Order: sequence, then C-alpha cells, then structure tokens
Amino acid sequence: MTLPPPPLLLVETLRRVERRYRLPPLATPASLTEADTPATKLAVVIEAARKAAASAHVPDAAFERLFADALAQMIRHAMRPEGGDAMLQATVLRHRESQVREYAELAASADQDRRTIHAAVNAIAHPAKLERQPPGAQRDGLARLQAAAASASWPELKQELGRLHESPDIAASPALARDIAKLAAQPALVHLLRLDALTADARVRQYRALLERNGPRPGSAQAIAQGTRSQQRGAAVEMLAMQALDALAQRLNAAHPSNPPYRVVTSMRVPSAIPGSHERAKTEWDAVLLERATAGTHAADTANAADAAEVWNIRLLLEAKASVDAATTDLPRLLRGLRLLAHADVDRVYTFETQQGSVKLSGASLHALSTDDAALRDAVLYCCDAPAETPPRLLGAASRMQLLSAHPSVGFANALAEHRSASAHALDTIWQALLESPHWHSVLHQYPMLVQVRDLMVHTDDLMAAIRSLPQSGLP
Repeated sequence: MTLPPPPLLLVETLRRVERRYRLPPLATPASLTEADTPATKLAVVIEAARKAAASAHVPDAAFERLFADALAQMIRHAMRPEGGDAMLQATVLRHRESQVREYAELAASADQDRRTIHAAVNAIAHPAKLERQPPGAQRDGLARLQAAAASASWPELKQELGRLHESPDIAASPALARDIAKLAAQPALVHLLRLDALTADARVRQYRALLERNGPRPGSAQAIAQGTRSQQRGAAVEMLAMQALDALAQRLNAAHPSNPPYRVVTSMRVPSAIPGSHERAKTEWDAVLLERATAGTHAADTANAADAAEVWNIRLLLEAKASVDAATTDLPRLLRGLRLLAHADVDRVYTFETQQGSVKLSGASLHALSTDDAALRDAVLYCCDAPAETPPRLLGAASRMQLLSAHPSVGFANALAEHRSASAHALDTIWQALLESPHWHSVLHQYPMLVQVRDLMVHTDDLMAAIRSLPQSGLP
C-alpha cells in the first residue's frame, strides 16, 4: 500500500520558505574566546562531550575544566544584584535562611490549606445556611467568620473563633461548639497563620520580591492577566498560521477547481482507537493540511467511490508557538505524538474530530509518519511570529535552569552570597553526572534538540511569502 509522493508545490514551498530561526554552525572548544558568553561556552563544550561519548571516546580532560569554569562564571553572573537570575537568588536565600525555608514549605501547601478552611467554615457558616437563621448574635458572629474566610484574613478568623467559643449562644449548641473548637484547632489554620506572620520577615519579603521578579505568583490577578495575554498571543499566532496554511491549500487546489483535493482542518484530536501510548504525547494538532486519498491508498478500496472520496491523507502538520522556547519545550511531546500516529493500522480508516467536524484519515498515511530528520522536515512545521534572536541562544532555557539549580551550583552560589571562597572544582560532579546520569540526558543532548526544533520553525510572514512566490502556472 504505497502513498503517492507529495505535491511538487508543497515540496517547493518547504524548500523556499526562509528559516530565520535556524542556528549557525557551532564553534569548537578550541575556538572559544573570552568574548564568548558563559552560556555559549557551556553549549559548545557540552556538545563536544556528547559527540565524543557518541563515538565511544572519553571527552578531553580540558573539556571538564572549560565546563566548570564556564558554569562558575554563569553562576557569578546570575548572583549579581543587578541583572542577575532571580530564581537562583531565591533558591540560595531559601537554602541559607530557616525562616525562608519555612515560608516556602508552608506556601507550597497554602492552596490546599485554604480549601480546607473554606470547606470547614462553609460547613458551619455557609451564606445560604445563615440566611435561614434568625437574626441575633450567633448569626452575626458566624457571618463575620464567613467574611474573614472569604477575605483570607486568618488572624481575624482566629479572633472570631475565640469570640464564638466564648459566646453563650454558641455554648447553647453543643454540636456547633464542637465544630468551632475543631476549626480553631485545624492544622491548616495553624499553617496559614504562621504563613501570614512570616510575610512580615525582611528575608521573606526579599524572597517574595525575587519570586515576583521571576513572574507573578500563581493564582494572583497579575498571573491571571498574564495567562490571558499568553492565550491571546497563542490564538493570534494560530490564526496567522492557519491563514498561511489555507493560502497554501488554495494554491494546491487551483489546478483542480472542480474537485479540490486539499483541505485544512484545525484542532485535530487523536482518537483513542489508535494503539500505542497516549501518555505525554501530542494528541491535538493545531492545523493539518490534508489530501484526499486515492484508490489503493486506504482501507476503503473495497467500498464505493463515494466512500473513498471521504478519506484523507496527512500532508503537513503545523503547530503554532509564540516563542522559540515554547517550541523547544514542545518538541519531545510532538515526537511522541508522531510515534503515536505511526502506530495506526495501515488497513484501517480512523475518525478524527476537528473544529471543521469529523474527518476520516487513512491508516496508511498515519503509519507512514516518521521522526527521522528528513521525514520531519517534509511533514512538520512550527510557526512563530516572534523575532529571531540576534545572536541566537545556544544553551536552551531548560538546560540553563537545570545547570543553575543543581545542588553543587546552589552550594557554589551560596558561598558567593556569604562572601566565602568558591572554587569551580566544586562543580566537577555536575560534569560527571552530565556524562553518566540519565537525569542529565536532555542537557547533554540539548544542542541537537535546539538544531532540530529551529530547523522546523518558520516565521508566519516567511511562510506566506514563500506561498506567494510560487509560480502561478504551477510546477512540472
């Protein structure tokens, strides 16, 4: 069961489109100079080590020294008061100060603690329950309790619990008195009160300020607003990418005006009928270019021609991302998603749900998808509208974060914060882990992943320009 080759116009479009995000050739460790940034030095030496390991060679001993010195330099830069890395500085402060550690531990469970207290307050003072109570001191006290919980005023809530406990009206109701006492003794309330008290500590305030520099607190109004803006940005990129893909489909269909063989679907969701692991795999694709399947390429061969016209082959999968980092983070999930689709039975037709309704896809078309580099370039595009970095970052954000947050790195940074002597030799254990530990596999292979994802990335303007530059008369 052989799929027809891709249309020449599609091949030419992918050949013509500018790849402005593509990385330049990587330098060698010997060509590095003092002018190179620590991140560039790290990317170069890590890639050199990966290549040596892939060839079953022991990396040059000089690589380890270069790695440790570059990492030490990056940590020094990150610890600068002005322009440093807020997350590393917050980690070091948490490492050094017991009050900050306690605050961080309590903050990690604060959402659950708040839910626990709200549930307990609602059990005895739900607004609907209060409406059914007669006016009086008991109802007023419970209303104040509910108001304190609603405003997250934990000291006020504790005081109100004390007043209620001493109230003759509450004492007259043993069940309510027990609930009040139980709520006052809740560990969750103890946690929230301690968390509230710790926020006045100067070191905790410093820690919170560092976290806010790194981004708004989850659940805060700023975080919600930022999330909304991110969603809007993502939707805008998706719209531009879909418009470009629609333009490509129109060009491909121009030669077949009576029976257009190409269409675009969006938000295509992978059905559970496809075997293989769906875990951590991409199961929804932003936009897909489909080509009507011809006789001999799908399981509907034995059916009538009308059925055959309803079956489609995948020609191009497109994902819209607002940044290079977002695409880099997404790539492993995309590759797992392709492997999942490739598990399709070649003799079956699968129904996918999309924003345009249900579509039937040929199992042979899905099975033919591959994750090797050549196949990826012919079948997948990441679309973005962000400007290309100049110069491009060679050390990915996730790899940088893992290097900085490693225990030896935090220890080195802590020594700097305490104005103690800090030797780059303390970072040698990270080099050994990089070469030997599966936990560091993604960092060791970070440059090939950056190359791969950037080779698949195009700017939405460049994609549209490539489509418009195609010859009007088509290609032979």
